[in-house]
Amino acid sequence: MRDTQLPPFAAWRFVGVVDGFEVLYPDGRHLRGHTSAVEDGRPYAVHYDITVDDEWRTREVRVSTDVVGGPRSRVLVSDGRGRWSIDGEAAAHLDGLVDVDLEASACTNMLPVHRMEMPVGEVVAASAVYVQALDLEVRRLDQTYRRRDERSFDYTSEGGFAALLTYDPAGLVTDYPGIATRFA
Repeated sequence: MRDTQLPPFAAWRFVGVVDGFEVLYPDGRHLRGHTSAVEDGRPYAVHYDITVDDEWRTREVRVSTDVVGGPRSRVLVSDGRGRWSIDGEAAAHLDGLVDVDLEASACTNMLPVHRMEMPVGEVVAASAVYVQALDLEVRRLDQTYRRRDERSFDYTSEGGFAALLTYDPAGLVTDYPGIATRFA
C-alpha cells in the first residue's frame, strides 16, 4: 500500500470507551488531523502534524492537546533509523522504533501497513512510539499485525488488546472494533 493515493480527507467516529471524532487531512507524506473526544468523563482536543518519508517512516510529529488543565504540546523528531528526540532531548527509550501511534488517532494504524511488507498469515512486530492523548506522555508500545487478506489485519498490543482492523484501498482504517469507525 506504500504508493497508494490518499483521499483529501478522512473522518472517524470513536465508539466504545471514547466518545468523539477525528478528522484527517493528508497531503502527500504529511498527515494533519484533529481529534475531539471525551474519555471517562475527561474531555480533550488533540491536533497533530505527522511527516513521514518516502518509505513511510515517521520523521516528525507535532502534537498538542487541550484539556481542562490547559494546553500542552510536544515535538518528536526521528532520524528515520530509530533514533528519536522529544522536545529537543534524546529519547533513548524509543531507540529502534520508526512508527508513531497516537492514542487519539485511528489514522496512525495506517503507518506500519504502508511501510512494511506483511505477507498473508505472517505475524509482523510493529512496535511504535506511543503518545497518550490526555498528558502527551511518550512511551514504547509493543504491537503486532497479522494480515488476513488484502484489507484486514489481526492487531494486538501490550496488555492483551486485540482487534480485527479493516482498511480501505488507500490503507486507511475503516473499522477498528471498540475504538473507531470511518464515516467519511
